[in-house]
Amino acid sequence: MSMESKDRVIAALNHREPDRVPFDFGGNPNAGIHNIAYRRLLELLGIEAKIKIDEIITQQAKIHEEVLQKLHVDVRKLDYPVAGVSEYRIREEGKYTTFIDSYGIKWAKPKQGGLYFDMISHPLSGSISEEQISTLTMPSLPDKERLKALKVKAKNFSEAGYAVLVPEPGGGIFELASWIRGFEDIFLDIAGNSTLLERLLDRLVEYRLSYWRLILEEMGEYVDIIAEADDVATQSGMMISPKAFRSILKPRYRVIFSFIKRKAKKPVYICFHSCGAIREIIPDLIDVGVDAINPVQVSAADMDTNSLKSDFGRDITFWGGGVDTQKILPRGTTVEVKEEVKRRITDLAPGGGFIFAAVHNIQADVPPENIMAMWESLMEYGKY
Repeated sequence: MSMESKDRVIAALNHREPDRVPFDFGGNPNAGIHNIAYRRLLELLGIEAKIKIDEIITQQAKIHEEVLQKLHVDVRKLDYPVAGVSEYRIREEGKYTTFIDSYGIKWAKPKQGGLYFDMISHPLSGSISEEQISTLTMPSLPDKERLKALKVKAKNFSEAGYAVLVPEPGGGIFELASWIRGFEDIFLDIAGNSTLLERLLDRLVEYRLSYWRLILEEMGEYVDIIAEADDVATQSGMMISPKAFRSILKPRYRVIFSFIKRKAKKPVYICFHSCGAIREIIPDLIDVGVDAINPVQVSAADMDTNSLKSDFGRDITFWGGGVDTQKILPRGTTVEVKEEVKRRITDLAPGGGFIFAAVHNIQADVPPENIMAMWESLMEYGKY
């Protein structure tokens, strides 16, 4: 018997086997698709529709409801609640398109051939004082009108039987601190100036708690999944030592996640996005209340799906890891894509605890035929 999408997703998050592996495409903020690849996908599907940008930095497309329904996608993401994340004022500066975000970070994308925006200046780089941290510009919290509109969407999605996800307010606390300070300075801070770093992190935590309070008070009865995030690793290993992670970041994650679960009007599940080789800290994420990890970067060191499922599959859900987006999805044949998907399902699906998504966003160079091969393989092999 076929299940509703919401029930299918929640069963997987509770480590029960639903009727089929749930499918996410554009629900989690890091399970989307670049607008160039999306344009080609629409052409293949024979759908004529105007493409809107959902997330400006990564140039993700906002996926149309017609596509979500056609592909049987089980998750629906609310629009970014913080005004500005997808609505920055774009400027033209010579060969570049630029904008300054709500924290004062400047971003630029080449007009010719540019695929993404990259940071080019940081508001608190170099020597800083506690006063500068205290007066740092923060994004405006969502106003009543925006919250009310999002609540209507959340209610409609929920009543239609979809799992409803709310995205975090743009970047994790360590990511944001790195962007605000600059990468060179943030690593120097960790090594020898942790007091100011921790004050900056605490300001970011305070903002996050205010954000989640508003979201959960306004629409908590309709929210199933909270998307949180922080990138702390590269493909080969952690960017900071596990010791520094556990002393500086882990306690702050615990504050945020415990606050979310206390304020929720019903059980909610925290999906934590963290790229790269994070195997070493998965037990820490479980300890602070993370229910699912994303994107499960299978190409990173020690991120083999069979081993991850064996070691952690009873305690955490894998949201992603469905197909490698660096090599297989863009450059493999449709047969290779299907075999890769079959392998990942075989590794991750038994016993529930798996929500299928590509590893991070589908990039601009991915052929639409490979996207459909991914989907067809999921529909074929993802049945329990």
